[in-house]
Amino acid sequence: MLIWSVVARALISFLPIDQSSSVYQVLYRITEPIMEPVRRFMPQTGMLDLSPLVVIIGLIVLAQMVLGLAA
Repeated sequence: MLIWSVVARALISFLPIDQSSSVYQVLYRITEPIMEPVRRFMPQTGMLDLSPLVVIIGLIVLAQMVLGLAA
């Protein structure tokens, strides 16, 4: 669910949507605590924010590790 929230927020960032809308605010509150620390440690890449990609890969790796420990 969290991965899909990050994907949705990344896709919405390309659309001309009002950042005060309730949909954007919910996605922001869910994803920003994870994306902000990643954004601090990543080098600047101009206008392209790669933190959603790093967060998604990190969440997938974490899920695989948890599944491996559970098995």
